[in-house]
Amino acid sequence: MSLPTRQIGGHKAALKNPNVSEEAKEHSRQAIEELEQQPETKETRAGYEEDKDEVRQNAGYKATLKNPNVSEEAKEHAKEVLEERGAI
Repeated sequence: MSLPTRQIGGHKAALKNPNVSEEAKEHSRQAIEELEQQPETKETRAGYEEDKDEVRQNAGYKATLKNPNVSEEAKEHAKEVLEERGAI
């Protein structure tokens, strides 16, 4: 069986697809609600958080600081995170 987060992603894609019937979209909405409540979904998401590499996260925050398309609020948040981690 596939990961519940992958299943949720597939159902979310169905909701956005104009070629999917309303009946199928309603089924996907219900499936998402059920999958979100499963302990496996929460465990999988927790595992994703543990697997994140701090160096790569810091690189993303540093890129945020230089991106002209990012809000000042987001830049301030990125700066705070980097300062807390001693990365700048």
